[in-house]
Amino acid sequence: MSERNNNMRPQKQRPQQGPDDDNDLTMSRILRNVLVWVGILVSLVMVGMLMMGGQKQEWPLTYNEYLEVVQQNRVQYATVTKTQLNDYEFHGTLKEPMTIMRDGRSVEIKNFRTKLGVIDSQTEALWRQHGIGWSYESGDSPWWVSILSFLPWVLLLVAFFVMTRRMQMGGGGTKNIFSFGKSRARLQTEGQGTVTFQDVSGADEAKEELKEIIDFLRDPSKFTRLGGKIPKGVLLLGPPGTGKTLLARAVAGEAGVPFFSISGADFVEMFVGVGASRVRDLFEQAQKQSPCIVFIDEIDAVGRHRGAGLGGGHDEREQTLNQLLVEMDGFEQNSGIIIIAATNRADVLDPALLRPGRFDRQVVVDRPDLPGRLGILKVHTRKVPVAKDVALDVIAKGTPGMSGADLANLVNEAALLAARRGSTEVSMFDFENAKDKVIMGVERKSMVISEKEKETTAYHEIGHALAGKLLADSDPVHKVTIIPRGRALGVTSYLPNEDFHTMSRERLITRLITLLAGRAAERVVFGQLNTGAANDLERATAIARKMVCEFGMSDIVGPVRYASQHDEVFLGREISQPRDHSEETARVIDSEVRRIIVEAETSAETLMRDNLELLHRCSRALVEREILDAAELDILIAGNELPPAIRNIDELRARLAKERENAPSKTTVASPSIPPDATPGISPA
Repeated sequence: MSERNNNMRPQKQRPQQGPDDDNDLTMSRILRNVLVWVGILVSLVMVGMLMMGGQKQEWPLTYNEYLEVVQQNRVQYATVTKTQLNDYEFHGTLKEPMTIMRDGRSVEIKNFRTKLGVIDSQTEALWRQHGIGWSYESGDSPWWVSILSFLPWVLLLVAFFVMTRRMQMGGGGTKNIFSFGKSRARLQTEGQGTVTFQDVSGADEAKEELKEIIDFLRDPSKFTRLGGKIPKGVLLLGPPGTGKTLLARAVAGEAGVPFFSISGADFVEMFVGVGASRVRDLFEQAQKQSPCIVFIDEIDAVGRHRGAGLGGGHDEREQTLNQLLVEMDGFEQNSGIIIIAATNRADVLDPALLRPGRFDRQVVVDRPDLPGRLGILKVHTRKVPVAKDVALDVIAKGTPGMSGADLANLVNEAALLAARRGSTEVSMFDFENAKDKVIMGVERKSMVISEKEKETTAYHEIGHALAGKLLADSDPVHKVTIIPRGRALGVTSYLPNEDFHTMSRERLITRLITLLAGRAAERVVFGQLNTGAANDLERATAIARKMVCEFGMSDIVGPVRYASQHDEVFLGREISQPRDHSEETARVIDSEVRRIIVEAETSAETLMRDNLELLHRCSRALVEREILDAAELDILIAGNELPPAIRNIDELRARLAKERENAPSKTTVASPSIPPDATPGISPA
C-alpha cells in the first residue's frame, strides 16, 4: 500500500469514553453530593430533636386556671419571657404535681405556661403575696432553633442544585447548560466493533461504488495526481432494512479511519440556532480527525424541501439545513472528510442537497436478488447451528422481495422456534414455519370460529388458490390456510419462482382475477357476499386505477399519465393533491376502473363455475386439514387422494428431498421497474 501524505495520516487516538460512560460518572458524582447533603441535614435534625427533648414538658393553662393555682399557693417558681407579639408568657413550676382534665382525660402536670397580656405592679404584688419567686428572661429563641428554622431553605437550595446539575447533563452528556450547541455525533475509532464488506452481502453494486471511497482514504494521491476529485458526499438510497447503515459502517471498517455517526433528528432542538451550531461543531470535530467519515442516518429529518412547510423561511429545521449546505460545500477540496448519508425518502430531499459538490453520488441499495438473498442467509446463519437438511438456496428462492432485515428476522424466528421445541439444531421444518409466520402472520389457534364461517372462509381461500393454480400468468401458490393469522380469518400466500421487475397487462389482469376469485367462489357456492373480501377489493381497485392512470393500459383513456405528483411534503402525501385533469376525464377514469374490475370479477366467476366440483373437493380438504400446501393442491387438482398429513420433521425432510430432486431449474429474468402493488404478497380473507 502506498504511503499517505503527511496531512492525510490519521492521528492516533487515545481510548475515548462514550457518552454513556460520561453520564454514569456525572450521575455518580451527583448522587454522592446528594448523599452528603442528606447526611448533614439528618444530623442537624437529630441534634435539634435531642435539644428539644431535653426541655421540660409544659402544659398550657387558661388565665382562670392560672389564677386558681396561684391563689391556692401551688406555684413554687416562675420564669417570665416577652414574646414577639409584645405579650408575656408565664412559665410556672408547681410545688407538687396536680391533676387536670384535658380532652376528656385526666393529666398530671408539674410545669405549665400561661399567656399574660400585661405585667404591672399589681401582678407582681399578687406573686409576692403567694410566695412565688420569679425572674425575667429574654424571649429570643436558642441558637439551634434558628438553625432548624433555616432547614426548609437549605432543602430548597439542595433541590435547586440537583435540578441544575441534571439540566447541565442535558443534550446527550454535555457538560453544562451552555453546551446544547455541541454535536451529538458518536466517534467510532479503529477496533471498536469493526464491520467489513465480508459482513455485508446482497449489495454488490453498492459495494463496488463505495470501494472507490475506500481507495481514496487509503491512498489519496492515486486520484489527486491526475486532477481527480473524490466525491464529497455519497447518498445511500433504498427501502428500509436493505443495509444502508451497515454499508456505511463497513466503509469505515475497510478504510480504517475514524467514523462519526449521527442521526438527522439529533441536529434539530427546541432552541433556535442549536441545530446550526451542532452542524458547525460536527465538522470542526471531523476536521481534527481527518481523514474520516461522517455518517448521517435518516437525513430526510433535516434535509427536506425548504419553503414548503407551515413555518415559512424562519423554521429551525431550515436553518440547520442551510448550515449543512454551507459546511458541505465550504471545506477545501480533498480535505479527507467524506459525508455518507442514508434515507428511504429521497423524493422529499431539497434539490440543493443533491447537487454535484455536495452529494455527488447516489448509490441505490435495493432489495436483494436471489444470489444476494442466499449470501445474506449465509451471513446470518454463521453463528446458528443449522441442521444438515437445511437448504439455504431453497429458502432464498422462496423469499422473493424480502430485504436483508427481513431475512435476518426469518433466521432469528427459525432459531426461536427450534429452541422452543427443545432442539439443538435449526432444521428446515423450523425455517418453513418461520417463513409462514413472517409472510402470513402468527397463527391464532385460540380464536373460536363457527363451522359455517369456517366453511365460508375455506371456499373463499380455495377460490384464490384455484385461480392461482389454473391461470397461466399467476404467481405460484405457496400455501393456503383457514387458521386465522394476524387480522385475517384465512390466508393464501404466493411465492414467485422468479424475481419480476415489470408486469405485463395480462399479468395484472390475472392478478385482479386471482384477487376477486375468493369473492366469486362465495357467490357461486352460497349465492351471497360477505365482508371478508374488503381487502381484496381495496387491492384490486388500487391495481386497476394504476393501470388506467399510471401505466396507460386503457384503450379509452389512452397513453396519458393522470396520477398527481404534487404531494405536499410537509402536509402529508395524501392531504393535498391538486388534480391535473377535468371532471369529464375523472368520470372516464372512474368508468374504466369499474369496467376492468367488473370484467375481472366476471372471469373469476366463470372460472369457479367451470371448476365447481374441484372447488368443492379442495374446500372439503381444507376444512378437514386447515392447511394445504402447493404439492397437496396439485394432488387434489389431479384428482388423486391426499397422502397422510406430515406430523414430524422426518416426514418433511423426505418430502422436501423428493421435491428438490423433481424441481426443474429456472432462470431469473431482470427488467427495469415494477409497480408497487405488483409485489409478491398474501390474500387475506
